[in-house]
Amino acid sequence: MSAKVAIAGFGTVGQEVARVLLNKSKNLKNILGLDFSVVFVSDSSGSVVKNDGINLKRILKCKKEKGSVTEVEKQTSKLKTYEDSSVPSIDYDVLIECTPTNIKDGEPGMSNMLNALKQGKDVVTSNKGPLVLDWMSLKNAAKSNNAKLKFEAAVGGAMPVINLANDALIGNEIKSVRGIFNGTCNYILSRMTAESLSYGQVLSEAQDLGIAETDPTYDVEGIDTALKVAIIANAVMGMDASYDDVKTEGIVGITPEALKLAKEDNKVVKLIGEVENGNLEVAPKLVPAEHPLAVGGTLNVASIKTDLAGEITVTGRGAGAKETASSILSDLISISKMRKN
Repeated sequence: MSAKVAIAGFGTVGQEVARVLLNKSKNLKNILGLDFSVVFVSDSSGSVVKNDGINLKRILKCKKEKGSVTEVEKQTSKLKTYEDSSVPSIDYDVLIECTPTNIKDGEPGMSNMLNALKQGKDVVTSNKGPLVLDWMSLKNAAKSNNAKLKFEAAVGGAMPVINLANDALIGNEIKSVRGIFNGTCNYILSRMTAESLSYGQVLSEAQDLGIAETDPTYDVEGIDTALKVAIIANAVMGMDASYDDVKTEGIVGITPEALKLAKEDNKVVKLIGEVENGNLEVAPKLVPAEHPLAVGGTLNVASIKTDLAGEITVTGRGAGAKETASSILSDLISISKMRKN
């Protein structure tokens, strides 16, 4: 089966997706019978279109050396370039939407995704903004136009949460989902606990290592986790929640003394996101040191409580370009197999 792919957003994640498709193209074709051709790529400078397929090796090199996908025009006369980065009405089957998350209005991801779904195009995304700002519009657009909307990469990176709950555990009633959904916070709390260091010391260390952003607000105040909790509530628990529905507390106020007291009681403090009985919450919680949720470092973990299968816990890397691309590829293959059948 052949599918034409559009990639909106060619930052760290978008480039890794292109790299994965390039490196795995032979295996995808030989083992799964899937042939993906990227016909559109955009970044903040504009976009490029080539109906018979963009040379991914060339455009990745161009982005690295020139900082813009549109500079690749000079290397091939068949490539069309546009100053506008929005997805045009071109011939494609699946949109991979990985523009930056915007929790104010969801743009440009919201428009990209809605336009694609309304045209009957399938969408795979890592973009949390549109999913928490107007979930029902996206869901209804997909349903009305027989399009698929997949977004595993928006929650757990390489760690499956949405697909685990909705596919592997289908038939179960999901009672609750809780876990650690932000690797930056988990790293900071783990280091503070292990070395009795202050929040400021470990944050500075995390920034030096590239684990924390220069402006860590999004992570340490619990915003990133809250977005993921809202997405889980909608996609797994059938709710219509937004970021504002999540009671949120971050880790900025956590002291070494509090962590020491927890440790003396054989417990650790973790930033836990939780959906249960219609309540959505993100807050530092005491967790027994031997509990499955007590993972260390940058790891993420999710525990799904069901009526039939009991409690299922999965652990994995929740961030990183390669890990995010792994989930995007999984969703892309899943859609293609559904279309194939």
